[in-house]
Amino acid sequence: MNYKFLLHIAMLLISSPGKAWVEIRERTDIRAVSFEYVYPMIGFSALSVFIGSIWEHGWSSAEDYQYAMMQCAGVVISLFGAYFLSAYLINQVRIRQGERDDMLLSQQFAGYSMTVVFLLQILTGLMPDLGIISLMLQFYTVYLVWEGTDKLLDMAEEKRSTLTVAVTAILLICPYLLRWVFDKLNIILN
Repeated sequence: MNYKFLLHIAMLLISSPGKAWVEIRERTDIRAVSFEYVYPMIGFSALSVFIGSIWEHGWSSAEDYQYAMMQCAGVVISLFGAYFLSAYLINQVRIRQGERDDMLLSQQFAGYSMTVVFLLQILTGLMPDLGIISLMLQFYTVYLVWEGTDKLLDMAEEKRSTLTVAVTAILLICPYLLRWVFDKLNIILN
């Protein structure tokens, strides 16, 4: 795994999305997004939540450790599921807009478009008090997706705005929805 590339692409997607999408299109293997980018970002998110939970609740009892592990599991399940669910839904939206069925391209687009979600999860995992700021910063995803629809997906101008709104909604709602389901099941099963 190339951590230097992972950090480079994440920072480039935040600072200059247009350049990042061009580099992603030219440089990366379309099938490698999961292993080279998404899974490490999910791992960093889970690690930050674990550290934040231990920092906040302590390490004095087995219940504290169990709580931290359950928080980690919730993050991993919600982000992992959101990635695949988002890719599927993005592919379906693209098909309805008359584009070709290309699940690998949709996975690549979803994985890199979730950068803001990943980075904010890492930040709020370490500092949970920044939750409100995190909610506001998530809307940077709109710009990131807008640039990606042009540079990576080559969408026609009249289709870009519809796809941007749909993809942004999918990317922002899926992790919260899956986390909510996980938390409800966790309460019911405990």
